[in-house]
Amino acid sequence: MPSAEAAANRTIGRTHWAIAEGYIPESSNDPAPEMTSHETACILNAGDLDAHVDIVVYFSDREPAGPYRITVPARRTRHIRFNDLRDPEPIPRGTDYASVITSDVPVVVQHTRLDSRQSENALLSTIAFPE
Repeated sequence: MPSAEAAANRTIGRTHWAIAEGYIPESSNDPAPEMTSHETACILNAGDLDAHVDIVVYFSDREPAGPYRITVPARRTRHIRFNDLRDPEPIPRGTDYASVITSDVPVVVQHTRLDSRQSENALLSTIAFPE
């Protein structure tokens, strides 16, 4: 089994990712903020350098939004709620979208959605598509 140091020195991830499916429900049924309906990009930076990440959001009926700029420190993870993205503009609720995520160093991206519009919550999670 490799040591923690050997595992930390191994490059993991890619620099380009796509999430083809995105949708932030307009409402929630449970207490905020923990159970607010949301979309999240979970970004793992297992490398030794900070990751400077850009997210561009694509829509079916308008030009893309972004880039939204985020830093994920070296050897850390960061969960980015699309609901919280504000600059350059908020992501509209109740609208289909997709996103492309680029980083200057390799990262791993996982996509998660919590849909709490009903009292029976739904949670979806999948790995993003790496290029």
